[in-house]
Amino acid sequence: MMPWIVDTCVVLDVLEKDPLFGVASATLLQRLLPQGLAVSPVTMVELSAAFNGELLEQKRFLDEAGIGYGEAWTAEDTESAHSAWDIYVRLKRARGTPRRPIADILIGAFAGNRQGLVTRNAADFQPWFPKLKLRIPVIEG
Repeated sequence: MMPWIVDTCVVLDVLEKDPLFGVASATLLQRLLPQGLAVSPVTMVELSAAFNGELLEQKRFLDEAGIGYGEAWTAEDTESAHSAWDIYVRLKRARGTPRRPIADILIGAFAGNRQGLVTRNAADFQPWFPKLKLRIPVIEG
């Protein structure tokens, strides 16, 4: 079963008990848990600072949350990222597209070859991955 890929911001929402998104992100992850959850290798790296570089603590948190972290990067992921980066660079040169870090391209490519992406930053992914399935935490109230 291909997992849903959890964006870095959603993991941080739960970890840091974000006052605005923490509950919504945790609720969505709980709902998707039976379908499988994982983070990309890029998110594993991005999360390092949130755990003060303590990899064992980071893995323990992800294990307790039911979020996998061993999903391998594939040649297909590289090819998807390659195509998306080309589109991004061409648009940026042509019309000054807002600057987005390559991390978003890599996470989006990884998620596109799995179930989809759990994020609250849909606009960071949709231009480069228009077919990417997204699940977005909804704030109630």
